[in-house]
Amino acid sequence: MLLQANTTALFSVRDLQLIAPELILTLSACVVLVLEVILPRRERKWTAYFSLAGIALAAVSLFLLWQTNRDNLPLDAFYGMVRIDGFGLVFKTIFLLAAALTVAISLRYLDVEGEQRGEYYALILFATVGMMFLACGYDLISLYISLELMALTFYVLVGFTKRDRRSNEAGMKYFLLGAFSSGVLLYGMSLLFGIAGSTNLGDISQSVTSILSGAPLEGALAGGLPLRPMLLLAMIALAAGLFFKIAAVPFHMWAPDAYEGAPTSVTAFLSTGSKAASFALFARIFLEALGGMRADWAPLLGLVAAITIMVGNWAAVTQVNAKRLLAYSSISNAGYLLLGVIAANEYGYIGLVVYLFVYTLMNIGAFGVIISLRRRGLVGDNVDDLTGLGQKAPGMALMMTIFMLSLGGLPLTGGFIGKWFLFGGLLQRAADPADGKDWYLWLAIWAILNTVVSFFYYVRFIRVMYLGDGVADARPLSLSPALRAALVVAVVGVIVIGVYPQPFIKLAQTLVSSLSDAASGAFALR
Repeated sequence: MLLQANTTALFSVRDLQLIAPELILTLSACVVLVLEVILPRRERKWTAYFSLAGIALAAVSLFLLWQTNRDNLPLDAFYGMVRIDGFGLVFKTIFLLAAALTVAISLRYLDVEGEQRGEYYALILFATVGMMFLACGYDLISLYISLELMALTFYVLVGFTKRDRRSNEAGMKYFLLGAFSSGVLLYGMSLLFGIAGSTNLGDISQSVTSILSGAPLEGALAGGLPLRPMLLLAMIALAAGLFFKIAAVPFHMWAPDAYEGAPTSVTAFLSTGSKAASFALFARIFLEALGGMRADWAPLLGLVAAITIMVGNWAAVTQVNAKRLLAYSSISNAGYLLLGVIAANEYGYIGLVVYLFVYTLMNIGAFGVIISLRRRGLVGDNVDDLTGLGQKAPGMALMMTIFMLSLGGLPLTGGFIGKWFLFGGLLQRAADPADGKDWYLWLAIWAILNTVVSFFYYVRFIRVMYLGDGVADARPLSLSPALRAALVVAVVGVIVIGVYPQPFIKLAQTLVSSLSDAASGAFALR
């Protein structure tokens, strides 16, 4: 009996070690809440610096976790509810990067808004914890709880500036539509559980393979109900719920209003960290649990991706508000990222990871430049507010130019590398004799043509900064050290990945190999 208790304790310690980064962030968030009460009002900036320290410590813990267990991955913990593998580690890195950059650009913005409070940074840390568990969750229950932890914090963050009517409206819209989408997603998960008799993704994958092969399934729905139609219904419900989370058409209607009304720093975090976490969940469910149904869900995702790319790009052309324009840009980029899931091959996975990493840098960098324009008496949210920036602040204008060209996918930028692999994954799938279909090729051509369209509205920022006809604001920009550091990190990352991408590609290839192997096995069984 004593030996059994000691064994259980050892297993518990090991499990806790595997989620050390999440525990560090949780503890940091709790301490930040305490500091909010202890520190005087003028000293509450220290909560931001403490949050950055907590994120850095979590990053070190994540690196040590990888170095210690890199030859033993994947590792399961908490009775299979959590899986530590390369796929989860690379997404956790993206989340920590997004959180750190968001905290850095938030310092000055909250000062201008008069909203410098510790609970803001605590919410960012709690949201990051939810994202990180989404990346390593391997059970429907743990995945859904993680998703709700992330979503609930974002509902509060979007409406954080309580004195701003637009922020309140955006928070309410996001909450109502988010609750509806969570219900649809939970319905799909409940159907999967009813069919497979388990919430573990590995068990669900085996059950799906058995159903598709016609083998008898133990513990399935009673009463002789046909399981394949129920499985298709579960797939559609899951896809609908996840389409909302990534802001894909036709579930994108919340994004422009939420992005425009939310605090700009929150918009930056929402468009990067939340989107990356939702794609991690998308990949876990569709590539691992439903990998055997790829012939069923790939055409559906392809159609949604094509429409999302078109709607996002063409709607952005007519926008005058910078945050709303970048919201439609985010919608189109959700369509591009879906191409990696649709391709479901090594090129697609590398493109998904690399583009999400670069997208985090360039999107937070772009919002950081917009924040630098914000001062009392000037909101700085419109595209025309950048008029004359090339003469007033050449360095900031150059950074914004690099971010916009990278979002468009210009060569020698990180955005080009990500899109190259996303489009290449589709072309490889089209050339695959086992699954070669013409629609993969046409989808790739469609995405490339719409990429050309996207340059039209990205170049608008550049034209206004250097050739704008309006009257420029004469007051000099005032950047905090943290905001300046975040912008430098973002622009250097975008350039380095664009010019010398080989180390990042090799690392991404190594880390996503576990997902590639699992998906290949499911497809082979199919």
